[in-house]
Amino acid sequence: MIVEELKEITQLPGISGYEGRIREKVIEWIKDYADYKVDTIGNLIVELGEGEEKAIFMAHMDEIGLLITGITNDGKLKFRKIGGIDDRLLLGRHVRVITEKGELDGVIGVTPVHLNLERKFDTIPWHSLEIDIGAESKEEAEEMGVKVLDFAVFKKHFSILNNKYIATRSLDDRFGVVALIEAIKDLVDHDLDGKYIFAFTVQEEIGLKGAKFLANKYSPKYAIAVDSFACCSFLTGDVRLGKGAVIRAVDNSAIYTPSLARRALEIAKKNNIPIQIGVTGGGTDASVFEAKSQTLALSVPIKYLHSETEMLHLDDLKALIKLIEALVFELE
Repeated sequence: MIVEELKEITQLPGISGYEGRIREKVIEWIKDYADYKVDTIGNLIVELGEGEEKAIFMAHMDEIGLLITGITNDGKLKFRKIGGIDDRLLLGRHVRVITEKGELDGVIGVTPVHLNLERKFDTIPWHSLEIDIGAESKEEAEEMGVKVLDFAVFKKHFSILNNKYIATRSLDDRFGVVALIEAIKDLVDHDLDGKYIFAFTVQEEIGLKGAKFLANKYSPKYAIAVDSFACCSFLTGDVRLGKGAVIRAVDNSAIYTPSLARRALEIAKKNNIPIQIGVTGGGTDASVFEAKSQTLALSVPIKYLHSETEMLHLDDLKALIKLIEALVFELE
């Protein structure tokens, strides 16, 4: 079930500001379980329980990608990066261009080695690259349906490796979306000791915009992001895929509340949930709540983050779902 959900939701295109298809899919999956609302910036929100705002759990719907900024006279598409994309990953890639009329295949071409007389193989910056959709003129590209402010994503491939790993584009943070959906489905029939907010946020990759909007509305005791843990290097210590969910204690955006991290660790061990704790880079939605809430980031380790081959271990995701539910029941 989780594999099928991951496959379905990771294949949907939705860069920051263009999360509509993901939001529609989440609504389709949760509408029979719980009421929901969509705020003015586009966050999808489910509230369970009543009374004091106990905790908010957030997972972002958006992914990194390319925004179309222009069409050249010979029919190529100019773009800018949305979110943190390594320029080395752009050259020679297949992309999918999303237009109002439908989807188009495209490629970001590379000069063949046969014609590279200077034998220079330096990384070409994104602003010097173009998307080729097979059009021979600006007019033909426009007839194909392309407009400025359309967007493109890396063409999606979904791989199951050794029956335990998933590798695909946009696991960040669609695995978090799946984790919250599964938690909602398990928690909806329980009596809860307060109000628990589950938010599927927008525009995280360009500055935590959706979470900042939520922080103007909610003041929960706990604010918890469910997001990726970039793994694995000397920077991340002993954290490894397959060893459990991760308490992301420190990253570039926050030193999350140490007492809450320790309590989450205790709850995981009490419930025999495989757990790891570590530090990484990047930032999460929880960091914007630091002035009003105790904060925490929960994760699974992901290799090759922000690439076409993001990889997680299924057992880690299952452990994460159990941890979210245990925190709901056991945080004071």
